[in-house]
Amino acid sequence: MEDKDRDSKEIYSQRVRAGKRTYFFDVKSTRSNDYYITITESKRKYKDDGFVYEKHKIFLYKEDFNKFLDALRDSLDHVKTELLPDFDFDNYEREEEATEKVKDNYSWD
Repeated sequence: MEDKDRDSKEIYSQRVRAGKRTYFFDVKSTRSNDYYITITESKRKYKDDGFVYEKHKIFLYKEDFNKFLDALRDSLDHVKTELLPDFDFDNYEREEEATEKVKDNYSWD
């Protein structure tokens, strides 16, 4: 783990489950009360001795927030409008919501 991450305080965290991967968006502060975001991809893999989590982390600093957000929006818009204009991206949300409802209603008792 990097020193910058070890010396930080977590302020806010949001988890996004995406199939075999989980993404964590964490807002952290430094000792001098400066803020940054870490985006961590965690993927469960099977190794000889059992399951392990492979993690990749991106550090995003405040001076790059707008550039990062603009590039992400532009990239997503390009895929949605130019490459896959007829694809129903909202269908995944509906499927996930239906799965969660089934899980909530299922009793293990």
